[in-house]
Amino acid sequence: MAAKTPAAPAAQTTQKEYRTISNVKGPLVFVQKTHAVGYGELVQLRLPNGQTRRGQVLDTSGKHVVVQVFEGTTGIDNDKTTVKFLGETIKFGVSKNILGRVFSGAGAPIDGGPEIIPDDYRDIIGAAINPYSRASPHDFIQTGISTIDGNNSLVRGQKLPIFSGSGLPHNDIALQIARQAKVRGTDEAFAVVFAAMGITNEEAKKFMGEFERTGALKRAVIFQNLADDPAVERLLTPRLALTAAEYLAFDLGMHVLVIFTDVTNYCEALRQIGAAREEVPGRRGYPGYMYTDLASLYERAGNIKGKKGSVTQFPILTMPGDDITHPIPDLSGYITEGQIVISRELHRKGVYPPINVLPSLSRLMNAGIGGHKTRDDHKKVSDQCYAFYAEGRDLRGLVAIVGKDALSSRDLQVLDFAELFENRYVRQGRDEDRSIEDTLDLGWELLATVDEKLLTRIDKKTIEQFHPKYKKAGTPVKAH
Repeated sequence: MAAKTPAAPAAQTTQKEYRTISNVKGPLVFVQKTHAVGYGELVQLRLPNGQTRRGQVLDTSGKHVVVQVFEGTTGIDNDKTTVKFLGETIKFGVSKNILGRVFSGAGAPIDGGPEIIPDDYRDIIGAAINPYSRASPHDFIQTGISTIDGNNSLVRGQKLPIFSGSGLPHNDIALQIARQAKVRGTDEAFAVVFAAMGITNEEAKKFMGEFERTGALKRAVIFQNLADDPAVERLLTPRLALTAAEYLAFDLGMHVLVIFTDVTNYCEALRQIGAAREEVPGRRGYPGYMYTDLASLYERAGNIKGKKGSVTQFPILTMPGDDITHPIPDLSGYITEGQIVISRELHRKGVYPPINVLPSLSRLMNAGIGGHKTRDDHKKVSDQCYAFYAEGRDLRGLVAIVGKDALSSRDLQVLDFAELFENRYVRQGRDEDRSIEDTLDLGWELLATVDEKLLTRIDKKTIEQFHPKYKKAGTPVKAH
């Protein structure tokens, strides 16, 4: 720690207001310790011109306290700026009236509406759900997007990140999910908490325009941290969002979908703070504790035994250089239950949403599909489509070398299936909300273009029940 100790003790100006700043570095202020302070404790700084700024204790040792200042450190004077420790942590005032409201990344209302009258104040640090208290996720959430619902199904209480890249339409996909997500077969209250971190003003206007256009705002709580806002505020935004989500879920009994965009901006803020503290960097300069920090966010998703509501997370992160082995997607993959991967190749082809089902995965999919949850044929259709598409993608490389004439009849059918799969199953409109039945029926329609004997991942009974050929002919299902 590079804090400088003053030559003589600074004077105490009031009972709890001190002039003990020893160094200012980036967004951090190093303060000579005067009394015991707690981690995360709120701090008020008063500048020589009378302006006040807020901060938070980031670290405390025997001699010094490190304070991160939310509004930036410009103008802070070592000798004349006073520091006051407030003795409490950051809390967010919660109420059912937060629905339909827009807040800054620091939790202040910015939509011009009235002040929120809180029913309670909650500490934003929160905690991961106790493993003993967790209930296993098992209820299907319909997003209306075929590549997610059909092949990488989301269930209540899951954390399923979207791995994207710069310039890809991950925000459009997030907005579509926010508009369309619903729990099937129930009229239970469903809400969306949308936390935007480090976004541009243009993106913020787009988000708000879409929420207002579609009417999704009335069931949403939005937190916006803009690119020109202080980086340290980015560390608060997801915690504020999760505090709001936990209140809606576990106090009001709602099912809440939390969408973060962009987790990469959050991690960059972590790296900036770590550099200012002169910490020993980990992989690619990110702090060594980034795994723990991300886990403290992701693990706040889930269901609690005996509680009606749930918190489901859809974190979005852009992979620098489209590198899936980069520390941010790599660590996120370890903590979460799968990933949805956005494909630059599909995007270049003009396919929306450009979701590549091959590297995508939902580890909890099997718990939320089949029977009364979706349909009996769901898993089988998904597996068969996946197998044909993977093989068809490989055959494209072979065609580039030997040409189509060298392919067998079977290979030609699979090659054509891959093209149809991208253009009819993966591709859909930005406002197209497909039910799971529509998605599965479309899957069968594509599978019907391939000889029935090649459907090796689907049993005969299921084929006779759902295959368009038998449905059209009205052939009765045989007893087995």
